[in-house]
Amino acid sequence: MSAFWCESALIAGGGGAARDNDDGGAVLPEVATGVRVETTDGRISSIASDAQPQPGDTLLMGVAFPAAANAHSHAFHRILRGRTHDGRGDFWVWREQMYRSASELTPEKYQKLATAVFAEMVASGFSSVAEFHYVHHQLDGAPYAEPHAMELALARAAMSAGIRLTLLDTLYLTGGIGTSLSPEQARFGDTDVKAWLDRLASLRAAIAREFPSERVGVGAALHSVRAVPEEALKVVAEQLPQDIPLHIHLSEQPAENQACVEAYGTTPAGLLARHGLVSSRLSAVHSTHLSQDDISLLGGAASTVVMCPSTEADLADGIGPARELFDAGAAIALGTDQHAVIDPWIEMRSLEHGERLGSGQRGRFSPRELLVAATEGASRSMATPIAASALQVGAVCDLMVIDPGSTRTVGSQPLQLAFSATASDVIHVIIAGELMATHGVHSRLGSPATLLTEALKEFS
Repeated sequence: MSAFWCESALIAGGGGAARDNDDGGAVLPEVATGVRVETTDGRISSIASDAQPQPGDTLLMGVAFPAAANAHSHAFHRILRGRTHDGRGDFWVWREQMYRSASELTPEKYQKLATAVFAEMVASGFSSVAEFHYVHHQLDGAPYAEPHAMELALARAAMSAGIRLTLLDTLYLTGGIGTSLSPEQARFGDTDVKAWLDRLASLRAAIAREFPSERVGVGAALHSVRAVPEEALKVVAEQLPQDIPLHIHLSEQPAENQACVEAYGTTPAGLLARHGLVSSRLSAVHSTHLSQDDISLLGGAASTVVMCPSTEADLADGIGPARELFDAGAAIALGTDQHAVIDPWIEMRSLEHGERLGSGQRGRFSPRELLVAATEGASRSMATPIAASALQVGAVCDLMVIDPGSTRTVGSQPLQLAFSATASDVIHVIIAGELMATHGVHSRLGSPATLLTEALKEFS
C-alpha cells in the first residue's frame, strides 16, 4: 500500500460522471482540501478529505486531477513536429515528410523513439494512450523474422515509460478506394483481411504472454474507408472478436466523403452502419465532416468520437460537430494524433475554442465536460482500465497535479484550470500509485527532451 496527501484534489461526489446541466440532481465532483488517498495494487482504496498527512505519505502540493487519457496517437508522427512548414507548409509538404519518417523506422529505432514520445506524454499528464499503429512490416511489405517486431517494440516502450497502452493494430489494404497500396504504403498492409485477422490473433497472444493486461492491451483499427474495401468490412463485421475496441479514421476530409459516396452510395459512417460496425465499441477519429444522418448514427449507437483539435488545426482539416455529437448521445474523447503538441490541457480548451469559433457562442462545453472528455471519455475507447473523471475509490490511481500559482494559472478557479493550465503546469504525475514524473522529468527515464534529442538523431 502507498498513500498520497494532496493539498487539494478533485474528488467524486454522488454524480460520478454526470453530464453538466443534465445531472438529475446528482452531486457533481468538487475540489476538496487536505485529501488523503490510499492505494492498493495500483488502485485507490480509500479517500479522506480535510485530513492531515501521515508519516510516509507522498506530499502533493497543488490541485490533483485524474491523469488524462490519450485516445489517438501515431507515435512516429512526433518526428514531424516543426518540420512540415517549409514555404507555406501545404498538405504535400506534410505528406512527404510523413512517408519519409515512416520509411526510416526499424523496430529498434521505433522502440527508442516511442519510449521518448511516451515519456513526454507521461510528463505532460497522460497515463494511458491508444496507439493507432500501422507500420507493421519491412519496407517491401515482407514480415519481419519476428512478425510482431514493431508491435512488441511499442509495447516495450510503453512499459519503459510506465504508460498504459492500447495497441490498435490497423487494417490497411488499399491506398484509396479502388487503388493499390503505393510503394510508400507497402509496409502498412497485409495480404488480405484474413491475413490481418490471423496476425491480430497472434499478436493478442504474444502481448498477453509478455505484458500485464492492466498495462498493455490490444485493440483493432481500420485505417479508413479509403484503405479498407467494403468486402473487407463485411469480413471484419463477421469475424473480428467482440471483446476488443475498434477505431477508425472517419470523415476527416470532404474528399474522403465524396469518394465514398461515389463508390458506395453512402457516407463513411453510413458504410460502417451498413455492416453493423457502428456501435458503442466504435471510436470514430476526427469525424470532422459529418452529415446530420451521420451524427444521428454515431450518437444513437453511443459511439465514441475522438477529436484531436491541435492536429485538426495543424492539418487544416476543419472543426468537427463535437457538441452536436455529444447532444446526440456520442461520447467525446481527446487525442494528440500527430503530436503537434502533447498537452491534455491545450486539447481540452482547443475543443471548446473550436466550438466557439464555429458557432459564435461561448460555453459550448463546460470545464467539467472537457475534463470528462480528457479522462473517462478517452479511456472508454481503450483496452486498459477506464479512468475516472474524478478521484474515487476503486479507480486506478492515475493522477496529475497542477500548479495553481504559475504565471498561467494564478487566479484561476480550480475547476476552470482547463482554460488556463498547460502541460508546463503539471507538477507530478502518478500512474498505478507510482510517482512517474515531477516537474517534467520522468522518474525512470529522466528528461523527455534528452530522450527525444537522442531518438530524433536517427531520422532525417
